[in-house]
Amino acid sequence: MTSRRLPLDPIAEARRQWQAHGWSAAADGMAAVTSIMRAQQILLARTEEALKPLQLTFARYEVLMILLFSKAGALPMKVIGSRLQVHPTSVSNAVDRLEAVSLVSREPHPDDGRALLVRLTPLGRETAEKATTALNEGVFGDPGVPAGRIDPLVSVLRSMRRAAGDF
Repeated sequence: MTSRRLPLDPIAEARRQWQAHGWSAAADGMAAVTSIMRAQQILLARTEEALKPLQLTFARYEVLMILLFSKAGALPMKVIGSRLQVHPTSVSNAVDRLEAVSLVSREPHPDDGRALLVRLTPLGRETAEKATTALNEGVFGDPGVPAGRIDPLVSVLRSMRRAAGDF
């Protein structure tokens, strides 16, 4: 990924402009929101680059990991959606694509005839482990934030998520 470095920080400039236009009360919030959204773009590009050789998206990787971490290696679709905090259609789409490449399988739920379980296949387990290694080496091991600032950052973001009703 080639990036063109700018001669100045555009978010700092936007903050200055907000203040100059009389929006000082919202300038800090605008800078925070814009910074988080830009950081999300950067991290998404890095995770996609790490997962591309395995033909995974981050959303599909998350499904594999939820299944990997489950006791039985299988969960109902509804539980996957709840844990990922995504719409059932998004879960269904991710599972469809994972099933198409034999990383998961669907099977009837033993206790609920209307529900389906999604089960991690051996290939899915192997792929999840390879993907985790790639992400640990290419993204998680160095997220672009100094080590001493990660816990405070996570704490701030946790507060934001809690206020939004995530948990």
